[in-house]
Amino acid sequence: MAKFLAELLGCVLPDKGASSACESRQSRGGVKQSTKQKTVLFRALAKEKPLTAHKQERMPQTPPFAAMFDSSGYNRNLYQSKEDSCGGLYYHDNNLLSGSLEALIQHLVPNVDYYPDRTYIFTFLLSSRLFMHPYELMAKVCHLCIEQQRLSEPGLDKNRIRKIAPKILQLLTEWTETFPYDFRDERMMRNLKELAQRIASGDEMYRKNVQQLLQNLLRKLATVSQYEEVLAKINATSTDRLTVLKTKPQSIQRDIITVCNDPYALAQQLTHIELERLNYIGPEEFVQAFVQKDPLDNDKSCYGDRKKTRNLEAYVEWFNRLSYLVATEICMPVKKKHRARVIEYFIDVARECFNIGNFNSLMAIISGMNMSPVSRLKKTWAKVKTAKFDILEHQMDPSSNFYNYRTALRGAAQRSLTAHSNREKIVIPFFSLLIKDIYFLNEGCANRLPNGHINFEKFWELAKQVSEFMTWKQVECPFERDRKILQYLLTIPVFSDDALYLASYESESPENHIEKDRWKTLRSTLLGRV
Repeated sequence: MAKFLAELLGCVLPDKGASSACESRQSRGGVKQSTKQKTVLFRALAKEKPLTAHKQERMPQTPPFAAMFDSSGYNRNLYQSKEDSCGGLYYHDNNLLSGSLEALIQHLVPNVDYYPDRTYIFTFLLSSRLFMHPYELMAKVCHLCIEQQRLSEPGLDKNRIRKIAPKILQLLTEWTETFPYDFRDERMMRNLKELAQRIASGDEMYRKNVQQLLQNLLRKLATVSQYEEVLAKINATSTDRLTVLKTKPQSIQRDIITVCNDPYALAQQLTHIELERLNYIGPEEFVQAFVQKDPLDNDKSCYGDRKKTRNLEAYVEWFNRLSYLVATEICMPVKKKHRARVIEYFIDVARECFNIGNFNSLMAIISGMNMSPVSRLKKTWAKVKTAKFDILEHQMDPSSNFYNYRTALRGAAQRSLTAHSNREKIVIPFFSLLIKDIYFLNEGCANRLPNGHINFEKFWELAKQVSEFMTWKQVECPFERDRKILQYLLTIPVFSDDALYLASYESESPENHIEKDRWKTLRSTLLGRV
């Protein structure tokens, strides 16, 4: 994970607006474009289906999630809220800014007269993993629920159960719906079942709700396991294209234009892949990617023992694969007019990606065309009409902290908010830039204040950024799937770095002694020729 972050963080500045809560952030220098740039984008929080419990009018009603995050954070006057009787919470102008970890945990737990607002639940569940494991938080929540509501008493008062059970079930539903991957941990599942069972045993009417909650959770976990198995199979069968060409040259007779000669159709299928992979990234992965040791946690590091960012990393790997696929398709043809045709084809694909709102595929294609083995093909580029490509590069220009791209992204996000169709709702951001914005927000603001309180103002900002992703990732792709094109994009072998340079030198001869020496070395190493 450390290597992944080091490579990812080498080339993009954070969003200047991401750190409005932190005056201590330092300005950072210029931007370098990288051949192996790792990148891509997202959407807002799932609208959980309310439980079909008896007396549903007792359930807390909260506004839509996206509307609840504004510049001021969580305003306790908007919701039925506890006073500061539990102590340890600090407000300014009715906005929660900080608190002790214990007080924040207590603030999460509902009682007969109180239910935490949805923004607080999401923000605390997202950020608490910087200080403790989710299973530890779940254990504390279960303990507080059982003790405070006396759920362990033999003669349980059914009236009291009917008042508190819907709220506890709603909290558990929001947790399992929004952070289902937490429950891949057996300790989490054990605590969940124990608390849910206490509620169900108190009154028959809640047994079905508990069963529904557990079934929905198990279905989500089974789906993500199947997805990860498919990814593992794809990765296990991936080979270098040059190796395949040397051993079974007849097995690679097709190119991308043969498989799909319509740039718009290819852009649609790329959008399918992007949205599918986005959908499996959990919001917690953005935080867990940057988890470090909590100085007040007895030198323990959360998540040091398990990999918790696999879907996020798989998405970044897809960006890299697409970049290398573009470069491979351009360097493969022997004739330069064919190479020029492939370049113009990908320029049209990139333009359609921009129109769709698929900025991640757009950036991957531009990255592939800017790789050195491709950019050095001067005779090929001389035959290309580059006006459209120049416009796309301008849109994704990294100068001024990707100002042009950020402007286009805001336009796409605004279109999505007022959209009447899934086609208009699509927003797939440039992913590595999003990750870097979150990274620099995390690095630029302290998790704890000098008095030991949790800096909750920072975590409001973090939750605002991740919540946008939660909205974007849930859009259903409106385009029809083409299995033949998808299979090609996901499984066709691509060239390695060395194979790309070799193919480039074979297409257009080296121009200087350094290139000539490298060409000789590559021919000897990869082809066994002198």
